[in-house]
Amino acid sequence: MKNPRYLIPHFFTADPSVHLFNGRLYIYPSHDIESGIPENDNGDHFDMRDYHVFSMESPESEVTDHGVVLDVKDIPWAGRQLWDCDVAYKNGVYYLYFPLKDKTDIFRIGVAVSQKPEGPFKPLEAPINGSYSIDPCVFRDDDGSHYMYFGGLWGGQLQRYRNNKAIECGHEPENDQPALPSRVARLSDDMLQFAEDPKEVVLLDRNGDVLKAGDHDRRFFEASWMHKYKGKYYFSYSTGNTHKLCYATGDNLYGPFTYRGVILTPVVGWTTHHCIIEFKGRWYLFFHDSVPSGGKTWLRSLKVTEIEYNNDGSIVTIDGGGV
Repeated sequence: MKNPRYLIPHFFTADPSVHLFNGRLYIYPSHDIESGIPENDNGDHFDMRDYHVFSMESPESEVTDHGVVLDVKDIPWAGRQLWDCDVAYKNGVYYLYFPLKDKTDIFRIGVAVSQKPEGPFKPLEAPINGSYSIDPCVFRDDDGSHYMYFGGLWGGQLQRYRNNKAIECGHEPENDQPALPSRVARLSDDMLQFAEDPKEVVLLDRNGDVLKAGDHDRRFFEASWMHKYKGKYYFSYSTGNTHKLCYATGDNLYGPFTYRGVILTPVVGWTTHHCIIEFKGRWYLFFHDSVPSGGKTWLRSLKVTEIEYNNDGSIVTIDGGGV
């Protein structure tokens, strides 16, 4: 695959997580719907009321739409906005983890379950205890344990928390202070709760110094993803207002992680969000841009392209086609 490929250009979806289940690739994206609300930095214009699941035999094959698998009206604690989700599998059950604003307009992370990767998914009565913010990514380590990475600034509300507690006036640190990091927590054996208090995912520069809040080209903003390549943990993420996908590597899934570089330069459209998976010995980047909608930030379309590693484990930067 030499050039990026649009997967579902006629249907606006974004923020993909992709997994190989039963020999088939399943795509779990958010669903962009025109809301009529003026665009703002908190994302109020994103009217996301449901999730569809898509699948395909390979990154080059035709995509199947399995329809709506979870609707906000079926979630007991729902307020609004189903943003980026992820799915994990254990012991015959598929678990869909989703961020959703509760009835007080605070993001929590919920769980829904299914016996099939294509759903439909049945939500639990309440969100995960102690959960907050957005963008859950669930990583299965080699020993079979599962970990959730999560968090996002601005509309994702991560700036409202310190040490897993809400603060009275949410704000980002000063530019010379350590940047707000993503969070990670091991999941319980039943996959329905955190088994520990979430921990900070610290990002370092090559000198071993913590990335600062003013380092907008490298610091974490949202869109956590974890994958493993040749024994190393690769933590990748979006820088948000500088529109890059970056990555850092480490020897422990809790971190710290050392910044390595840019995976994807800015795309057309304000947001950037991704996942990275291996399929039959080749590695792929799934992401989104807003070209099919004419550049509207809140109407995005999924793409896929192959990624390459250098001999030292670094990732070759891909041109996103934006400014």
